[in-house]
Amino acid sequence: MRFPLYIAWRYLLAKKKHNAINIITLVSMIGIGVGAMALVVILSVTNGLEKLIITQFNAFHADIEITPARGKTFQLSQFPLDELNSVQGVLYAGAVLDESGMVRYRERQHLVRLRGVDSLYHKITGVDTLIVEGVYELEKNDRNLLVLGNGVASILNVSIHDLLHPIEIFIPARGRTAGLTPAQAFRTSSNHACGIFAVQAEVDAEFVLLPLRLMRRLLEYDDEASSIVIEVEEGYRISTVYRRIAELAGPDYVVRNRMQQQEFLYKVMRSEKWAIFFILSFILMIAAFNIVGSLTMLVLEKRKDISVLRSMGASRKLIERIFLLEGVLISMGGALGGILLGGLVSWLQMKYGIIGIQAEGSFIIDAYPVVVKALDLILVAFTVFCIGLLASLLPLKNMWKSMDKAPG
Repeated sequence: MRFPLYIAWRYLLAKKKHNAINIITLVSMIGIGVGAMALVVILSVTNGLEKLIITQFNAFHADIEITPARGKTFQLSQFPLDELNSVQGVLYAGAVLDESGMVRYRERQHLVRLRGVDSLYHKITGVDTLIVEGVYELEKNDRNLLVLGNGVASILNVSIHDLLHPIEIFIPARGRTAGLTPAQAFRTSSNHACGIFAVQAEVDAEFVLLPLRLMRRLLEYDDEASSIVIEVEEGYRISTVYRRIAELAGPDYVVRNRMQQQEFLYKVMRSEKWAIFFILSFILMIAAFNIVGSLTMLVLEKRKDISVLRSMGASRKLIERIFLLEGVLISMGGALGGILLGGLVSWLQMKYGIIGIQAEGSFIIDAYPVVVKALDLILVAFTVFCIGLLASLLPLKNMWKSMDKAPG
């Protein structure tokens, strides 16, 4: 063990003449430990919520999506579908047709985004795993059925068991104006809902799923689609398959992976996480300034020891390093205790769900989700180390002046 570290360790464990130094040192360690624990717990909860949200969104979005570079739709006959299906790693490729419209149920109506999907859509996205009521079934005995977002169903107050009152769909007819008969400006269809899915509030209040054939009939299309969604086969890297598809599609199409499809969501969640981290780090910095008082008092108490070390040939730099290491030991001792305690609290929450979600409405989980990442623990330890180092440097600047002024 290096000499400065050995002396700093002895100073940390030794009983001081003035009990106030012990109290301030203990308060410093406790304050840093509480701050480190809060960082670990909050970051772990943020990770859990992020994972939950991304998992839910991923069940509604495909691994890869292809959209036209210009315009809203393109003809599937002009796209190399055979070559796409032969790309290694492509498990399923399905067509999607989106359009804005209105739905009406009894006396209620709501503007929605209608999404026409084929028979592969639920295999590609996993939307059938998000059903909270009824079943995922868009076609039954040549009947066209609907699957509603939970928000849409709530706004319309839809009952999927109501077979007497279908849901009416209204889509603006292409190339027509309202004129004297507004009804002629819309293409309509009446269908029953067989299921309700839940992803996220904004999505649930926007989307209605219906068969692709019905969507094309309403829009008077032949083989048009607004996008092609793709599921990557397990064992293949999405980035590799993405590059192959981008080369195949060419400049006339835009190819996006999950992160690019939900770029704004990822940015928001990362921004929130870093904002929380910096706020708690600032609080931790304030708590660490107790180290300044502790080291200042320790320097005054150890004046005789410093004089002895100086007489034995110790340089000012070596003596300053002793007290610098003393401050780092205080901060890292608190950090270690805080990280361990924060990890224990996070583990208990993961295992037993101690803290539940207390709010009105139904949720897909009962307790706050927690995901502990090793990188976050390292980041917390590094942050505490830097804050402790900074707090330790401050009293050393005036160390020799305070010693000269202090009474012998």
